[in-house]
Amino acid sequence: MENLNIPATINTPEVNLDFAASQFSLKGESHPEDVTEFYQPILAPLEAYFASLGEGICNFDFEFIYFNSSSAKIVMILMELLEEAAENGATVLVRWIYDPEDDNMMELGEEFGEDFENAQFALVEQES
Repeated sequence: MENLNIPATINTPEVNLDFAASQFSLKGESHPEDVTEFYQPILAPLEAYFASLGEGICNFDFEFIYFNSSSAKIVMILMELLEEAAENGATVLVRWIYDPEDDNMMELGEEFGEDFENAQFALVEQES
C-alpha cells in the first residue's frame, strides 16, 4: 500500500499514513468545506489496511487544534476502525495529543478514549 502524506491547510489537517511502518497521524485543524471529499481518499486505504492487519501493530496519533462536528464523525469512524482492528487481534495504540491549556480538546480525547475496550488509548500532553 502506498504511503499518503497531505500537508496541512488552513481548513484541513496534516495527514501522514505510513503503511510500511504502520504509523498514522492527523494533525492540525479539520473543518474542510466538503468533509467527504477530503476524508474519503484517507478512509478507503485505512479501511483496507486495518481489515488486513491481523495480529500486526498499529500506532495512530490524533493531534487536533480544532475540528468541526462533521470532522468529529470522521474521527469516530476512524476510532471504530481502530477498535475493530484491535478486536481482530492487532495491537493498536491510539494517542490523543493535546495542548495542556486546551481543556476542550482534552475532554474530547477523554470521551473518545472511553469507547475503547481492545485498543490501547493514551491522552498525551503536547510538549512545549
